[in-house]
Amino acid sequence: PPVVAEGSFRCESLSQALTHVTSSSSLNFVSHVRTMLATIRSALKHSSLRMLPRALPRVAHVAAATMASSQTDPVRTSLAEEFQRKEKQVTIDVNGRSYDVDEGLSIHDACSQIGIKIPTLCNHPRLRPVGLCRVCLVDVEGARALQPACVTHVRDGMKIKTNSDKVVEGVKYNLALQLAHHPKDCMLCPVNGTCEFQDLIYRYGVDDSVLPTKETRGGLLDTSSPAIVRDLDKCISCMRCVRACDELQGISVYGKVGRGAAQMPLTYANLPLSETDCIGCGQCSVFCPTGAIVEQDHVHRVLDALESKDKVIVVQTAPATRVAISEEIGLEAGSISTGKMVAGLRKIGFDYVFDTDLSADLTIMEEGTELLGRVKNGGPFPMFTSCCPGWINLVEKAYPEFIPNLSSCKSPQQMLGAIIKEHFAKKIGREAKDIYVVSVMPCTAKKDEAQRPYDTFHTEDGVPHVDAVLTTRELGHLARLKNVPFASLPEAKYDSPLGESTGAAVIFGATGGVMEAALRTAYEVATGKALPKVDFEAVRGFEGIKDAVVDVEGLPLRVAVAHGTANVKRLLQEIKEGKRDYHFVEIMACPGGCLGGGGEPYSLDREVLKKRMQGIYLVDRAMTLRKSHENPDVQALYKEWLETPNSHTAHHHLHTHYHPQEKKKV
Repeated sequence: PPVVAEGSFRCESLSQALTHVTSSSSLNFVSHVRTMLATIRSALKHSSLRMLPRALPRVAHVAAATMASSQTDPVRTSLAEEFQRKEKQVTIDVNGRSYDVDEGLSIHDACSQIGIKIPTLCNHPRLRPVGLCRVCLVDVEGARALQPACVTHVRDGMKIKTNSDKVVEGVKYNLALQLAHHPKDCMLCPVNGTCEFQDLIYRYGVDDSVLPTKETRGGLLDTSSPAIVRDLDKCISCMRCVRACDELQGISVYGKVGRGAAQMPLTYANLPLSETDCIGCGQCSVFCPTGAIVEQDHVHRVLDALESKDKVIVVQTAPATRVAISEEIGLEAGSISTGKMVAGLRKIGFDYVFDTDLSADLTIMEEGTELLGRVKNGGPFPMFTSCCPGWINLVEKAYPEFIPNLSSCKSPQQMLGAIIKEHFAKKIGREAKDIYVVSVMPCTAKKDEAQRPYDTFHTEDGVPHVDAVLTTRELGHLARLKNVPFASLPEAKYDSPLGESTGAAVIFGATGGVMEAALRTAYEVATGKALPKVDFEAVRGFEGIKDAVVDVEGLPLRVAVAHGTANVKRLLQEIKEGKRDYHFVEIMACPGGCLGGGGEPYSLDREVLKKRMQGIYLVDRAMTLRKSHENPDVQALYKEWLETPNSHTAHHHLHTHYHPQEKKKV
């Protein structure tokens, strides 16, 4: 019978109800609906129909109560699609056993759903399938040849073999074709031990006896970018980099060139990356299944500094790393490993372990004050955040007309580097040149940022504020090289006086976090009143562009959040055309913000970004202090050194300027 929810909304079926779930992307809501789904599944599975009258109205009520907005969100959309699929299942036979799976899935995804792993190299759960590598071969009854599982969809009654001799030989041969052109220098490769190709070669026992070794492709070695390195001798033509740069980032630096075994992902006119539109975000590197695209190596320079012991070695860790490092040390995605990371860094040999969250709080004090000043003086609007170096590169290369709209604040990395070299150094009786600052960041573009030639990124003597930048992946590599078992260490705390932070700083790691942190402080500073609610859920979630209006004592403050450069470019175009009008906009170049940065751990988990985001918000909720202006270490810095937010001293040390970047004309 029809399910009637409270109010006037009437839904005829469960799928209709869930299709209307379009206004709330909160994690609590998602969890609630998924719990209802589990109840319904259980009822159907065990024929316990007595449970359905209780479950269906509850789900329908949630759907009806949250249908006020028609805006789409990836979390909500995927839920609605998931519920619709559950009503349409097909029965397939895999390796002699029968399974019910969702209609419309590829064979690869269907088998993944039932716990059967099919090897692949070109396929990735966050990219569109293309069926290039032919490693995911399966034997489908009735088909003339082996089929690629990633682009072949299930149908009712389909019989599939994933492990027959014919399949194994086909997979092995295709791997051998790739290996024949691949260099055999795995021991020197930066992804040794985390390489998908290496794992499959081992799993299937492929060696030179299958196919003789041929010359490598003589590919390009491009080290022109300060952020990433391309070694196309190691390329297997999976084109993940091409798709990530195009589908997720909308920049399309790479394109497919050549045919067959000679096909490669090249830049336009084979230009070095430094002469292209590349913003150094590193999304190509995080999707690469080999060592063909990796971050610029800073591990060796950090090892040299640690072993020389001729300087005070200081490390700072970004907000997103406290969750993402968990995956590098063998823990579940989304686990919180702050204390273990701090303990591990000390054991590696760092003299001081500081928290970049402190300078994230400082960023809010400076940026919030700057925003209030622009509101008072009439602009220029919108004011854009400036903490994402990939975004800064995009503006300087492609949208120089928006440079005046950028906040003049340095990023938290560069702020803390300046504080360490120009303030903390004096407190411990050392000179800036005697201190070596290492940043642990989720971002490859941070390497680029640290090497910018601007005087604001150096001391007056020309000493850089940040000497080396390790990605989260590189920290995992460093821990393994130094034999430090992060996961089994007792938790430790950051060093004082640059180790205190708030929940507002932690959420910098997620898209919408900078905006939410700024609103928490700007509201209270502007009104002198306590926030009625700390959480600004309107700016959370994975929707590509989110906007909201916040009432600040009668001023309707129009704000927006965009993440993933493809979404960012769309937003900028609409602002230029006058279709959107805001006071304040947060921009993050990578999907999901910093937690999806190009330096984060490799993952084939479709839900990994959601899990990391859940971890970030759990840390925030557990914090005693959740607003940046409440941070006692920040207050002490202003009292001892910086005077007041946006003072002349604060501007000298914590702010910078930006310039258009010239590219080679083609």
